Amino acid sequence: MVDQKAAAELARRTSCDERYLREWLNAMAAGGYVSYDSERDAYYLDDEQAFALADENSPVYVPGAFQVISSVMKDEEKITSAFRTGKGVGWHEHHPDLFVGTERFFRPNYVSNLLTNWIPALNGVEGRLKSGARVADIGCGHGASTILMAQAYPKSEVVGFDYHPASVEVARQRARNAGLDGRVRFEVAPAKAYPGKNYDLVTFFDCLHDMGDPAGAAKHVYESLSDDGAWMLVEPMAGDSVEANLNPVGRVFYCASTMICTPASKAQEIGTALGAQAGEKRLREVVQAGGFKKVRRAAETPFNLVLEARR
Repeated sequence: MVDQKAAAELARRTSCDERYLREWLNAMAAGGYVSYDSERDAYYLDDEQAFALADENSPVYVPGAFQVISSVMKDEEKITSAFRTGKGVGWHEHHPDLFVGTERFFRPNYVSNLLTNWIPALNGVEGRLKSGARVADIGCGHGASTILMAQAYPKSEVVGFDYHPASVEVARQRARNAGLDGRVRFEVAPAKAYPGKNYDLVTFFDCLHDMGDPAGAAKHVYESLSDDGAWMLVEPMAGDSVEANLNPVGRVFYCASTMICTPASKAQEIGTALGAQAGEKRLREVVQAGGFKKVRRAAETPFNLVLEARR
């Protein structure tokens, strides 16, 4: 609850003029992000607002999405140029708000589903992770998914790979902060050339569609897995046709794909530009082009499709 006294204290602690803070609170109340109690002249978050805006582990925590949007605004000139030239904008060329916002947006979904839903849905994988397995997490970004797996399966060796050095450095610091030194490591490497063989599990979280040569990445996964290893591919939920994706979820993912995912792919070799709404049929084609014979839908949420691929 923020009344006049609390607003004055908050303004003091944040070095913010109280009149600006009050006007901002009014804007948030008008937009429905906070509620206003006229009798007490105070602002507060109701349970639903707090669930979406204040709990970073909530599966519907949305401030990360706002930060992603802010990065797109800051990159408008680059994206406009890409539209006109047909060239791309690499992930590393975006404003840093994109890297931070992406983790803040996706991490709550991983917290809610990775260990309780997605990994248990893979055939025999959870038991191997508990007893000790080799895991490669590709396109790990700031390491949210990698760290969750390392924390849950202390007997397993978990390595996160990403081509973006700045993100890898952040991931290393996150691991140190979590007390995971020695149990997880992060390395700079692209999806088509990360080192290591005989991995028991390779994971891609919301990144295959951003790659210029996703079929090439699939081939490298195939070559890096053990004979009975599994590839867990997590991608945005989508149908196989445009009309199937004309809904609120598709609206978010098509917009993000236009401004971030498609330019990222176009900035790389081949530039396949799968897009964030590729759909299961197209994803299966890419996975099978890499050599995999067995592909099945292992799990799903309203926002994600989880495929399990094997030799």
